[in-house]
Amino acid sequence: DTFCPLGPAIQVEPDLEDLEVVTRVDGEERQRGHTSAMEWGIVEQLVYISRMMTLEPGDVVLTGTPAGVGVLAAGQRVEVEVSGVGVLENRVEAAVP
Repeated sequence: DTFCPLGPAIQVEPDLEDLEVVTRVDGEERQRGHTSAMEWGIVEQLVYISRMMTLEPGDVVLTGTPAGVGVLAAGQRVEVEVSGVGVLENRVEAAVP
């Protein structure tokens, strides 16, 4: 219940095979990747998934992350920017025991 933040619904029509994804922690770049470098392209993934289940408007497909994953600490600010889409920013909070 406390992870995988997704931003507000937006309507854009980006080229799914030509998106750059950049992650910053406290302003420091930690990850940079491009959808054109993915092992399976976005369209290929959607075709594969839709063979097993019906995808509806508004469904979300999570595709993984570029190299550079690291440990986060409470209080850090994480930004994920997708070219042509926007920036999602969240602050890390400690779990309540």
